[in-house]
Amino acid sequence: MSSYSLINLLQIMTEQFNNETLSIVLLAIFFVLLYRWSSTSTSSTKNSPPSPPKLPIIGNLHQLVSPRCPPHRLLGALSQVHGPLMLLHFGSVPVLIISSAEGAQAIMKTHDLNFCTRPKSTVFAKLLYNSNDVATAPCGEYWRQTKSICVLNLLSTKRVRSYRGVREEETKAMIKQIRDSKGVVNLREMLMTLTNDVVSRVALGKSYYSNGGFKELSVDHTELLGSLYIGDYIPWLGWLSRVTGLDAKLDKVAKRFDDFLDVVIQEHMDNSDQKEEDQKDFVDVLLEIQQEKSLGFRIDRTGIKGVILDMFLAGTDTVATVLEWAMAEILKHPSVMTKLQNEVRGVNKAEEDILTEDDLIDMHYLKAVIKETLRLHPPLTLLMPRISMQDVKINGYNIKANTQVLVNVWQIGRDPESFNYKPVEFEPERFLNANSGISYKGTDFELIPFGAGRRLCPGIQFASAVDEIALANLMHKFDWTLPGGVTIEDIDMTETAGITAHKRDPLKAVAIPYSSA
Repeated sequence: MSSYSLINLLQIMTEQFNNETLSIVLLAIFFVLLYRWSSTSTSSTKNSPPSPPKLPIIGNLHQLVSPRCPPHRLLGALSQVHGPLMLLHFGSVPVLIISSAEGAQAIMKTHDLNFCTRPKSTVFAKLLYNSNDVATAPCGEYWRQTKSICVLNLLSTKRVRSYRGVREEETKAMIKQIRDSKGVVNLREMLMTLTNDVVSRVALGKSYYSNGGFKELSVDHTELLGSLYIGDYIPWLGWLSRVTGLDAKLDKVAKRFDDFLDVVIQEHMDNSDQKEEDQKDFVDVLLEIQQEKSLGFRIDRTGIKGVILDMFLAGTDTVATVLEWAMAEILKHPSVMTKLQNEVRGVNKAEEDILTEDDLIDMHYLKAVIKETLRLHPPLTLLMPRISMQDVKINGYNIKANTQVLVNVWQIGRDPESFNYKPVEFEPERFLNANSGISYKGTDFELIPFGAGRRLCPGIQFASAVDEIALANLMHKFDWTLPGGVTIEDIDMTETAGITAHKRDPLKAVAIPYSSA
């Protein structure tokens, strides 16, 4: 479930400047002068991890600038040269890049306590109530208490099971909408609506996705979370965020979302006396906790907003993205589609009925398809950044305090050391055979799309439940083909360079209703 990271380092060199002619000119002059002054020699801490040459002031940022290649791929290519533990410098900030299961285990298990906190970020401060959420809050009592509240009241096994009716109702609504479309289906749109409606209902009490421009606001907020505030890494260039308009965009979207959350909270406060205990949603629970004085922990209105925002954003975009990637891979691999359809269609259902979660218990191939999708297409290709709180030695290398860490789960999932059979190919069967025991729940570091350790995403069960019922019914109710003139080779599998690695082009396909008669 997600989370937020430094992923978009290259965007500061591209998207933030594309619409500002003056900034482009200034940036061009800056780099011309810098390259004339540059030197490939660099001093480093004794016995530090391997590093590519860096430039003065910008460090290794110039090696992450590509208009068509996202950061996780660029970092993966660098790791092939410099090793699975690689030290870069983003401006003045040292950043350790982890590209192996062994390195990930060292960070998130062996030395988890030292790396369990988050670095400060101006973007997070502006968009996430000064990091008063769960995902970006620094390690401490506030983070522990708010995470506990979220797990107990929204994401525990018991709670996730209680939302079964919501998942099934919204899945049924999506199937009906697809059937009524009778033509080319924009699967991204369908899947985003599904996940937003599920999360909205269980967390906020009702769906807001299609109302009052909230859909567009949600997209804007998610895109901005992937922006880099250059002043965080090169402080004397912080003024560029004002020139490019990033500051104004952050403030505007933050204000719009704050206004929306004020409305949500006020609606819940006005209706609190009219709800029975079993009708209360997550916002109701947070408001009750705010009034409870015996807990030894108080959460104020700002904290409530931060937690709501976290649960909502992390539970919608990433889940829908996994489903879109799964459908794209299935369309590219007809044999996988056939095998999956044979499994799910082993359950006979009337046309108006959907597969329920009881029907999915023994569908091992369905689970293997989702697991293989998470291996090749983790929604967060680079896990949220961590930062070392003290000096530590990892794999023989000295890591200084205040070194940030990025774990490249995209590269780890494709590592032939972990997956030696066709590591870059979509092969769900691998999780029925030699790799069948590998879990994505934080215990096996070859596959960690949700992270691991203390900062493990608490929404794994919630995300998995939505992914499974949605994909099973898409396969059960329809035969899928590509639009006329489009071939398997035409499906573009390029990722975007945002906080969430979307498929660059929305997936569109033709849904043909299936009848078992």
